[in-house]
Amino acid sequence: MKKVAFIKRSNGKHWVGDGFPVRNIFSYNDIAEEMSPFLLMDYAGPTNFPATNKKLGVGQHPHRGFETVTIVYKGGVSHQDSSGGGGSIGPGDVQWMTAASGVLHEEFHSPEFAATGGDFEMVQLWVNLPAKDKMSHPGYQGILNNDIPEVSLPNDVGTLRLIAGEYNALRGPAKTFTPMNVWDIRAKANGKIVFELPEGHTSALFVLEGSLKVSEAHNVISAELVVMERSDTKLVITAEKDTKFLLLSGEPINEPIVGQGPFVMNSRQEIMQAVTDFQSGRFGKIERTIN
Repeated sequence: MKKVAFIKRSNGKHWVGDGFPVRNIFSYNDIAEEMSPFLLMDYAGPTNFPATNKKLGVGQHPHRGFETVTIVYKGGVSHQDSSGGGGSIGPGDVQWMTAASGVLHEEFHSPEFAATGGDFEMVQLWVNLPAKDKMSHPGYQGILNNDIPEVSLPNDVGTLRLIAGEYNALRGPAKTFTPMNVWDIRAKANGKIVFELPEGHTSALFVLEGSLKVSEAHNVISAELVVMERSDTKLVITAEKDTKFLLLSGEPINEPIVGQGPFVMNSRQEIMQAVTDFQSGRFGKIERTIN
């Protein structure tokens, strides 16, 4: 049975633009090596927004060297980027943007959500790219709720939505550069779940709502991340109440990580080149902005 390495709590709260009040759970500045291939997690919400005709969110900004993954639980998000990708997503949907060699993008509350207001909740992950792929062509995957397989867990203890990776011979719709699992799970109170994960891979659980007992000893509550040791393959979880959580696992990339703001590369020289390329306009432009 896998053992708990440590439990990580928020680095603090801040606003991203004027639309995303987030708690930073981890970043490439603190536990990048332990969480590889995952670089960062921001948890936005739950927050209630009144109806408005304003564009709330964050305007054009650059990224290079990784992917951003936005999972919406409540509310709605609209995205546009300089690779031509874009669209609006709502509860259950996912945006998977590959920044790679460089993009400009913007994210705002979707017009539909802004018009009605209400509860807003989302998670954004940054997923690292291997050095050989960091300068590949940017891309965008808009993954709708109906595209994501949902399966019942054994003994009717809950359900699992398979965003990326594999579960019981099923594959999630997200295309990834390295092996990983991103599973969105709902567990029923007192339900015991046993997962088999690859030996040597990173594995972690992030609780959005509820409470888990992990490895029959450690309690994990809302807005906490529990990181497991990489040895062994069996992960044992018990939901102490109805619980909503993410399971992240993946093959560590094991390459140097050098980050500066929205750029994550393998060397300081590559970071300086990213800054120069951005300032020189080489990240393209957004042809159509969000209304």
